[in-house]
Amino acid sequence: MLSTYMSRRPVQIALALGTIYLIWGSTYLGIRFAIETLPPYLMSGTRFILAGTLLYGWSRWRGATAPTARHWRSAAVIGGLMLLGGNGSVAWAEQRVPSGIAALVIATVPLWIVLLAWLWQKGARPGLRVVAGLGLGFAGIFLLVNQGPGAGEAALDTTGILVLLLAALSWAIGSLYSRTAPQPGQPLLAVAMQMLAGGIFLVLAGSAGGEWQLLQPAAISGKSLLAWAYLLVFGSMLGFSCYIWLLRVAPPEQAASYAYVNPVVAVFLGWFLADEVLTWQTLLASAVIITAVILLTRRKQAAKAAPQGDETRPETAAVLQTESIQQT
Repeated sequence: MLSTYMSRRPVQIALALGTIYLIWGSTYLGIRFAIETLPPYLMSGTRFILAGTLLYGWSRWRGATAPTARHWRSAAVIGGLMLLGGNGSVAWAEQRVPSGIAALVIATVPLWIVLLAWLWQKGARPGLRVVAGLGLGFAGIFLLVNQGPGAGEAALDTTGILVLLLAALSWAIGSLYSRTAPQPGQPLLAVAMQMLAGGIFLVLAGSAGGEWQLLQPAAISGKSLLAWAYLLVFGSMLGFSCYIWLLRVAPPEQAASYAYVNPVVAVFLGWFLADEVLTWQTLLASAVIITAVILLTRRKQAAKAAPQGDETRPETAAVLQTESIQQT
């Protein structure tokens, strides 16, 4: 029986990776459809509160130890940085920027993580490969933002791009903080707590911004409701579950490969399903940014992975980028 299970493991890993690639790549388009008739912060906050409640209940029912006050404090900081500052900003910016472009800008999170780890946390000085990745990444952003004359509809909203860059920076700060913050030993419980905390912050931000007054139940379309449900069930719950499982059974660089696949999926889906404009400069910028992400995320492939049993510092917080940040 054990040999049969092991023989199925590569198939299961491939299915989990395919699920993450497709689901987290599609969440950017899901956000665009959801905010057509739903306010961005309330839309994001309600789905994270519900998803977090369900995942928290599931984790506790499966025997997860009750979190401490320190764990909740960490969840509040991470949720505030990654969901309010990250995901909420993405939802707001997608009112002004195409979903595929949003995914490409958020794909720069590894650039900010590398810079902050070096400058803020006094990490190792970046080597030649990392410097090349950083240079390519920022060159890709420049190409993306500076569409040439005649771009027409493809010209990008400067405010939307700046908000997306701030979202990526906020996500990176939250990712670095999550590496050393005290968190529960069960990764799914930690993610559920971050969703709950971040979801509450998002609803508060929406309330402060007057989104309840903008919300008109009679005007909410079935398309937006279906997108909200998709983000809840697939983006927030199924996607996270697959990723956490991959962290346990697959090499870290394989699990992290979503970082450079999701933007490709998002750009294609935005063009195919939402008629988002693609220019040669956007495609070139996409290739440059994705190459930079590959250089940065695979630079430690040869390094030893952390012990499998060490769950005190889970990397699960970083997966919020596709909603990432979704994300996701």
